[in-house]
Amino acid sequence: MNYSITKDSGVQAYIQLYNHFVQDIVAGVYPYGSRLPSKRIIAAETGISLVTVEHTMNLLNDEGYIEARQRSGYYVIYREADFQVNPEIRQKELPKAHLSMHHVGEFPFSVLARTMRRVLLDYGEEILVKSPNRGCQELRTAICSYLGRSRGIQVQPRQIIIGSGAEYLYGMVAQFFGAGCIFGIENPSYEKIRRVYESMGIVCDPLTLSADGIPSAELARTEARVLHVTPFHSYPSGITIGISQKREYLYWAAQRDAVIVEDNYDSELTVSSKPEDSLFSLAKGVNVIYMNTFSKTIAPSVRIGYMVLPEKLVDAFEEKLGFYSCPVPLFEQYVLAELLKSGDYERHINRVRRKRRA
Repeated sequence: MNYSITKDSGVQAYIQLYNHFVQDIVAGVYPYGSRLPSKRIIAAETGISLVTVEHTMNLLNDEGYIEARQRSGYYVIYREADFQVNPEIRQKELPKAHLSMHHVGEFPFSVLARTMRRVLLDYGEEILVKSPNRGCQELRTAICSYLGRSRGIQVQPRQIIIGSGAEYLYGMVAQFFGAGCIFGIENPSYEKIRRVYESMGIVCDPLTLSADGIPSAELARTEARVLHVTPFHSYPSGITIGISQKREYLYWAAQRDAVIVEDNYDSELTVSSKPEDSLFSLAKGVNVIYMNTFSKTIAPSVRIGYMVLPEKLVDAFEEKLGFYSCPVPLFEQYVLAELLKSGDYERHINRVRRKRRA
C-alpha cells in the first residue's frame, strides 16, 4: 500500500484515504471478493489514527464498495460485471414494504426571517428588478460552491438553471429534447414525472424496478434516449441504488450516447456520514443533467429548484430555451443565496441528518 495522506491538502484524511481505496477498487487493484488490509496495518502505513481508518471503512461500506464480515475483516463487493448490461441477470423482487414520503421539520423560521431582513437591508430596491433568465448570479455561484463542498460536483455558474420547483425543470428538459423523444422512467415512480413529460409529447417507457434499481434486462430492452432516475430514495419504493448500479446506468448511457436525468430530490437528508456519490460526479464523458430542489430541505412553500447541465449541453440549451425568463422572484433567490453562503443551510441539513441517524 502506497497511499500518501497529506495534512495540508485541505481535504480531510478520511476522505483522502476513501478516494485512494475507491480508485484502486474500481481499477481492480483490489478485485471482487478480496480482503482489504486490516485497520491496524492501514493506520500504520498511512500514519493516521485507527478512528480515521474506521471512518473510511464505514463510508466504503455505505457506498457499496466493501462489506464488513464479523471477525474476518473487510471484503470488496464492487465488481465491474455489475454494470455490464446483461439481460440474463435475474431481477430481484421489490421490497414488500414501500416507504412513504417522510416529513421532516421545516427550516428554523427565526433564521429564515433574519436572512430575509438582511436581504431587504442589503439589496433594497434591487429585489424589484427582473431576474436574469438563468437565475441571478449570486444564487448560481452559491449553488456551485455548495455542490463543490457537499457533493464533489465542480461546475461553473453558466451550467446552473434556476426554476420554480422540480415540475418546472421537468418541463424544460422535455422541451429541450422535443416531442416524440423516448424517456425511460422508473416504474413505480413519482407520478408527476410521467404526467409532465407526456403532457409535452414525450413518450415514457416505464422500466420496472428491482430492489437494486433498474435491472440490466430492462435497460437492454428500452429504446429510450433519455433515462430519468431518482438514485436516492426513489418514490414510492424507497429504493436507494448502490455504486455498481450507478456505474451500470452510466455504462448504458455511454454505449447509446444517451442522456441521464439525475433527480436527486431529498438526497441531502441521507443518514450516511458522507452523501452518496452522484451520477453527475461519477460521469466521465457521459451527459448527466443533475437536478434538485429546496422544497424538502427548507419548506414546501419554497418553490425553488435548479438543474446542472453538463458542459456539452450548455450552448445547445441556451440556443433552444435561453429565451425563457426565470420564474423565481429575485428576493427569494437572494435569500437562498445568503442561506447557502452563510452556512445556515448546511447547519440545518447536518442537524436533520444527525437526528435521523439517532
